[in-house]
Amino acid sequence: MSYGLRVMNIIDGKKLAEKVNDQTVAEVIKLGERPNLAVVLVGDNPDSDLYVRKKLEAGKKVGVDTHLYKCPANVGQAELLKTIDFLNKDETIDAILVQLPLPKDMGYDTDEVVSRISPEKDVDCFHPKNILPVTTACDSSHILPPVYGVIFEMLKSLQYDVRDKNVAVVSKSEIFGGNLVKVFACKGAKAEKVHPDDPELAEKTAKADILIPVIGRPKFIKKNMVKNGAIVIDVGITRDQGSTYGDVDFSDVKDLDGYITPVPGGVGPMTVAITLRNTLELYKKRHIS
Repeated sequence: MSYGLRVMNIIDGKKLAEKVNDQTVAEVIKLGERPNLAVVLVGDNPDSDLYVRKKLEAGKKVGVDTHLYKCPANVGQAELLKTIDFLNKDETIDAILVQLPLPKDMGYDTDEVVSRISPEKDVDCFHPKNILPVTTACDSSHILPPVYGVIFEMLKSLQYDVRDKNVAVVSKSEIFGGNLVKVFACKGAKAEKVHPDDPELAEKTAKADILIPVIGRPKFIKKNMVKNGAIVIDVGITRDQGSTYGDVDFSDVKDLDGYITPVPGGVGPMTVAITLRNTLELYKKRHIS
């Protein structure tokens, strides 16, 4: 990998997603069967609607049959769990995805919802039985949560070895950020989760060879917070009045050397592609392994 340019190099998530989708199509054709993904959508959140629509559209293109189970925002925890139980028992369904976040004002227990999905059908791979092998046992053969898969697929495309590299994951979430740090540690990196309100945030992120913000604060990451030559994978996405923003202020950091994912067109398309690839992998485990 070569640095030295006066602008950030762009990691094109759309092109990488096309490559992943092409691989999925080829495998589906070879199998002669179509994997089935059930998507559970609660309420009418515009962002969630958009994410789900993209997954449904992409599924048609790669040969994954997608089935939408749309529930009203007031469906209630018990009924939502019944829907998941039904899909767990449905032999035609290979993978289940509950679109998050769930509506805030209904008091849903997201952890219970995620844990209710059968581990064998958990396409997001956050069920305790799926996340523990990759964070504690360092099982490299186990499939990763889609966004984790995106990150490592992007690093792979750059032929970047994470061993002994400093990684900063800027996140409030222990479930997402803390587990991602553990996966990096399994791969030999020196990884740390940093809370966005940490008074030493800029000092810690400026030392990172790989910087991954996941906070949903538009243009929060500034030039003084980014190491020259770093790889910046911007996972935080915010939509406001028809525009889409990342956590990184691209206009402020663009004159640094290194690599960065654009928003939009970076992590988003790749997340959809990896979700469909995970669906294929779960199908293979159920029917071939």
